[in-house]
Amino acid sequence: PQAHGSCTVRYGDTVILATVIKSKNVREGIDYFPLMVEFEEKLYAAGKIKGSRFIKREGRPSDDAILTGRMVDRAIRPLFDDRVRNDVQVVLTALSFDGENDVAITSLLAASTAIAISPIAWNGPIAGAKIGLNEDGGFKLNITPEEANAGKLDLVVAGTPEKTVMVEAGANEVDEDTIFKAIKWGSEQLAPVVELIKKIQSEVGKEKETVPVLADDLADVGDNKEEE
Repeated sequence: PQAHGSCTVRYGDTVILATVIKSKNVREGIDYFPLMVEFEEKLYAAGKIKGSRFIKREGRPSDDAILTGRMVDRAIRPLFDDRVRNDVQVVLTALSFDGENDVAITSLLAASTAIAISPIAWNGPIAGAKIGLNEDGGFKLNITPEEANAGKLDLVVAGTPEKTVMVEAGANEVDEDTIFKAIKWGSEQLAPVVELIKKIQSEVGKEKETVPVLADDLADVGDNKEEE
């Protein structure tokens, strides 16, 4: 309730809680958009409870947790207005992991939904999918971690059917034509999820705020008029 937007997304028995919040104050003295995306692994999500006599807290983020946060960051960052200087934090917490359905894709969908229903200005929503290759050369949607490790293609596509925002891939001797077709096919599969998020946004979403005009923008407009 204290976040600007929050939701849980369930895919199989993998459940992700996403929250997004924007600071009230502008950070002075910076020339970049201060977005932070953090993915939090919880051992209880996989049914594990630490039994040490001394260590009862979660440890430092694992490499997979860091890479998951970075993947979500790369997908959602381009859709913010880069003139904003307010801190924006997206926190993704794994509440449950079934070992089959990918937490990264579920986290991306959760982040997109939370930001879409929040009042924070954002040019979304988007969706994401993980694409693999079948033995017959066809494409498979949202492959499991085992299939990703054993298969010839592990492709992540984020965006909408009309525009691709982010692509991340690992492949083993896959030709460029197949990669291109996989990106196109994967983008087409995003349509139902994007429509679902838009429906949720229309039902419970808050009115989006407008980005104020900055002094630098006014200076640029004045310079262009003088040149004309």
